[in-house]
Amino acid sequence: MSEYTDNTANELADQALAEAEASGDEKIVDRIGEILGASSQSLEEAYLTAIRVRRAEKRARAMLAESVARRTAAAAAPADEPQQDGPTEIA
Repeated sequence: MSEYTDNTANELADQALAEAEASGDEKIVDRIGEILGASSQSLEEAYLTAIRVRRAEKRARAMLAESVARRTAAAAAPADEPQQDGPTEIA
């Protein structure tokens, strides 16, 4: 694809996702894809790819942030307090 197509798709993806988050209207992302597809299948494909990439990146970054938070919390927990992984059996 052309550099123009990729740049335009990336720009539109950023704007659409920002508007979806600001407005709470996730369907705006799909509607823009439909508008693009009606005129340019190449631009629609590049846009949808850009959307998928950004959403995947967001999920991956959230998972990494959760992992860091768990490790930080575990490191900050006092070492002399027993940590329970599950219910303790009482005899």
